[in-house]
Amino acid sequence: MLKDNPVMKKLVETGEERIGKIAQALLSNEKFVGMVQSLVSRSLAAKGTLDTALRTALSAMNLPSTADLELLRAKVDDLEKLLASVEGKIDTLVDSKKK
Repeated sequence: MLKDNPVMKKLVETGEERIGKIAQALLSNEKFVGMVQSLVSRSLAAKGTLDTALRTALSAMNLPSTADLELLRAKVDDLEKLLASVEGKIDTLVDSKKK
């Protein structure tokens, strides 16, 4: 219903135009872009610090980190492959003894 209303259409179009102009003005402002880049950079640095602190805390509580779990998962996958290979070789030996 509102989509068919010409007044609403005009308001939406006007709003889109104004937001577009504001966005363009902000993105062309070097100071604003620099602040955004600085904010992103500081956020990434803070995340790194938080990750390090979290790993240290988990280690102090003798709990595994995500990296520890991924390493364990990789080792289990390797072990499964090795066991499948051994199983295949055993099956081959059993089959050869039957013949």
